[in-house]
Amino acid sequence: MQCETLVVLALRDIISYIFTEGEEVAAAVSDLCPLLALAIVLNGIQPVLSGVAVGCGWQTFVAYVNVGCYYGLGIPLGSVLGFYFNLGAKGIWLGMLGGTVLQTIILLWVTFRTDWNKEVVESNKRLNKWEDKTEPLLKN
Repeated sequence: MQCETLVVLALRDIISYIFTEGEEVAAAVSDLCPLLALAIVLNGIQPVLSGVAVGCGWQTFVAYVNVGCYYGLGIPLGSVLGFYFNLGAKGIWLGMLGGTVLQTIILLWVTFRTDWNKEVVESNKRLNKWEDKTEPLLKN
């Protein structure tokens, strides 16, 4: 994750020439590469945190966080930055990154505040519930 981020930042002024010879496109890519680097970092952390929460059985909570962060913050912020403040693609991307940052912060907060000993006890209860069952969980 960090290696890709460093490569994107180091090659930001030349990476677009793999795909185009246009100077205007190269300048736009160079301008957007720091956002790509931030997206790479955040999208390496956020899915892990979502997976932890889903693994704990908090699927509904994660769904609400996703919807709230992206539709409640990311899209409106991106629209305002992109169209009202005329930042274009950079503004739209900043808005979506804002949603991802908020989602990551919320999931980090929940992960660090969780009583993991209590979660282990609850997990054991769920496993013991199925321990005495002799019939298969799935039938053909």
